Amino acid sequence: TLPPGLLYASITMCPTVGGKVAGFDATAAKTLPGVRKVVEVAPYAGGLASYGAGTGGVAVIADTPFHAMRALKQVTIQWDHGPASHLSSKDVIDGLSRSLDKEPGKVHYEHGDVEAALKSAAKTITAEYRVPFLAHAPMEPMNTTVQFKDGAATVWAPAQGPALAVNAVASVLGIKADKVKLIIPFLGGGFGRRTFVDVVSQAAAIAREADGAPVQTLWSREQDMTHDYYRPAFVSRHKAGFDAQGKLVAWQATTAGSSMGAPSFIDGASSGAFDTGYAFPNARVAHHAGESLVPVGIWRSVGHSYNAFFTESFIDEAAAAAGQDPVAFRAALVVDKPRLLRVLKRAAELSGWGTPVAPAPDGAKTARGIALHQCFGSVIANVAEVSISPDNAGDKKIRVHRVVCVLDCGFPLNPNTIRQQMEGGIVFGLSAALQGEITLEKGQVQQGNFDSYAPLRMRESPV
Repeated sequence: TLPPGLLYASITMCPTVGGKVAGFDATAAKTLPGVRKVVEVAPYAGGLASYGAGTGGVAVIADTPFHAMRALKQVTIQWDHGPASHLSSKDVIDGLSRSLDKEPGKVHYEHGDVEAALKSAAKTITAEYRVPFLAHAPMEPMNTTVQFKDGAATVWAPAQGPALAVNAVASVLGIKADKVKLIIPFLGGGFGRRTFVDVVSQAAAIAREADGAPVQTLWSREQDMTHDYYRPAFVSRHKAGFDAQGKLVAWQATTAGSSMGAPSFIDGASSGAFDTGYAFPNARVAHHAGESLVPVGIWRSVGHSYNAFFTESFIDEAAAAAGQDPVAFRAALVVDKPRLLRVLKRAAELSGWGTPVAPAPDGAKTARGIALHQCFGSVIANVAEVSISPDNAGDKKIRVHRVVCVLDCGFPLNPNTIRQQMEGGIVFGLSAALQGEITLEKGQVQQGNFDSYAPLRMRESPV
């Protein structure tokens, strides 16, 4: 239920990441009906200062969300764009690639002698993969309601990190944590974004100006999209060596990307690269931490979201170079890992691997691809049936028609929940792989809504 006397705040932040307010004129906004106050909001970081500085803005407190949003458009703001005003995502990603020319990275897994194996290999192949920044884009934009009265705070926040949220409110309001009561409703989508408490800090600062009334601070979709803590952009370089019989003898993988600002996350940045489950004869997996001014953070499966893509893509490259079937090539590398082998074989069986696949509805040729991965105690394999055909503009478009998913997650206490999680994860992952990309120019995110950062539509979703 809504607390009595609830007010609403709408906020606009500096379009440049890490920017703040230089000055503003709210004269026109204050004359509009329903407006209570117009306040400057300082930059607040996401809860761990090392994740990146926050961005400042201006908020309008009003009787309804409509009154607040309408009045905010009448506020004239001068911005201090800060040090990120020349930042571009392309430069960041190109810089990560260049760093791999000279940085060997911190080793996270090493077995045998990769250098010697590569030198003696009859054949070697290389590849570089890149993934962009990605937004969390939950269906419910960021929001928090705070009432600060009589030296205590009541907070309604869809928080994934309750302790972080409580401490953030206490810090902003200058009270002890035991004076903060936190109520957590349903998240409305989280994916890691609601671990960060920048909006919680903002809401507490805004409520401090409301003379004891509860205030719901609600971001617009555009504010949510352009002021996220983004999944880091990453670059990965791979090299593999084969003997004269086409057997894999060496595997080398080096990634470059953010460690998300904290030394404890460096291992997390390599998750899914050094713990694949594959038995490589000689292997070296390393990571080079390359930071930028783009605020980044945990996104869905953290390091596994990109490292599984890097690893499985290069496994396919290696299988092709060896002249082997992708399933057989993988099976040879997990022959001593019964869980992985069983999941791999079951996915191949259920998908009809090795049998002809029907053409796409538009007549385009269709092929199957397989991926195998282990993370968070589970083993998963997906087989996708894919075609490439022209879209309405004549451009080539990847279409995924069917996905067969096999999962070993231990005892299936609630199979329906597991199925829902897998189906949601497949659609979420395909949205990121086929359509998701956050780009920055002059420090400003270019995607503001679902027209430019589109999730997979129902008509695009696979069987």
